[in-house]
Amino acid sequence: MKGKRIIRNAIRCKHCGDIIESKLSHEFRRCKCGDVYVDGGLDYPRRGFPEHPAENHYEELIEYEK
Repeated sequence: MKGKRIIRNAIRCKHCGDIIESKLSHEFRRCKCGDVYVDGGLDYPRRGFPEHPAENHYEELIEYEK
């Protein structure tokens, strides 16, 4: 979402339940089962998952400044 500042960059893995959060740019975090990751800190949201659709693998928890 261009123009809105990220205040929390996080996801919840639907496989293991881990909530993972990236707070710094290039801070790569993977869940404990290894299926999903989050990256980018407050600069950009990047997600990784095994295959589409993404919603089968993680729940989006990103928050933007209002």
